Amino acid sequence: MSFWNPDSATASSLLRRFAALLEPVDDARLEAMAREAALLTRRNFGKAVRMFAPLYLSNECINSCTYCGFSRENAILRVTLEVEQVVAEARHLREQGFRSLLLVAGEHPKFVSNSYLEKCIAAVAAVVPSVALEVAPLETDQYRGMVGSGAEALVVYQETYDPEHYAALHIAGPKRDYAWRLACPERGYDAGFRRIGIGALFGLCPWRSEALALAAHLEHLLRRCWKAQMTVSLPRLRPCAGEFEALYPLGDRDFTQLQCAFRICFPQVGIVMSTREPAHLRDALVPLGVTMMSAGSHTEPGGYTGQGRDALHHTVRGRQIAVEASAAAQGATEQFEIADDRTPLEVAGALNRRGLEAVWKDWDPAIMGVG
Repeated sequence: MSFWNPDSATASSLLRRFAALLEPVDDARLEAMAREAALLTRRNFGKAVRMFAPLYLSNECINSCTYCGFSRENAILRVTLEVEQVVAEARHLREQGFRSLLLVAGEHPKFVSNSYLEKCIAAVAAVVPSVALEVAPLETDQYRGMVGSGAEALVVYQETYDPEHYAALHIAGPKRDYAWRLACPERGYDAGFRRIGIGALFGLCPWRSEALALAAHLEHLLRRCWKAQMTVSLPRLRPCAGEFEALYPLGDRDFTQLQCAFRICFPQVGIVMSTREPAHLRDALVPLGVTMMSAGSHTEPGGYTGQGRDALHHTVRGRQIAVEASAAAQGATEQFEIADDRTPLEVAGALNRRGLEAVWKDWDPAIMGVG
């Protein structure tokens, strides 16, 4: 696929406008973009900001990705939660106020099978009404099983849209297949997911070219997956096991311009901001386009309640190697460090002080006559 080339003769007027908005700007122009982005956000989304939390099922992974804390090359503490332990985490998050959870897992068929995922989805869907997935890419029929179990949203990040950089960063494992991952959102849409989320991991490639590719992919999916709600995420690299450092850092000012450009060109697409970003920046940027936020996040299995600590291990060549009790007391290793460690209620209070409303529930299967 080559639909993201903004320099081609067939590039859309929308993509050309987006490219123009990414050009270097002075402070006055950036402030004007921010005002326009804020106006479009209120016009299309009102004051609502949807709250969600990630729930990590497993940090086992067979992929060697140089930038990821879960890479199989990293000697980290790993665990895959039992279904009842996943439910305990989900119930804790429900008590915190969440009604929307994102289930996250590394890619390892031995530990994270399709049947395991379906059981986790069904169990969590009995606790909260909205369940989203961020797992290894699957076939359409496999996704249908996930939808049938209660998942309503799929999130998949291409990481980087540059094929050469992608090959260099993904050393081994199924994730090396660039095209397979790229087509994942469309397979998910065909399976029946009502919400599709895409994104790029900023810091792996120059941010402007990455943003252009992401925008073109989004434009393509808006045509191809027109019945689904689309969201876009703009995560920046954070410290993690393996100590990978950003190859092309994206500063706060350019990050602000990037978000404003997406909101201006895609006024009805949701924009997600996670706890990767620090509290002060999240508070400043949320009025300029953010429609979904995580809060109080943990990026390791069992991070909320300590589930799974008795089963922590290292995995060497597919074999589980037990760890000593002193090491197990630390808990499983996180995928990356978060930057905003405020509680969910503190984040909701910050939104309220800015005239915004934290929305904990905006979906229920009963809407579709399910459950």
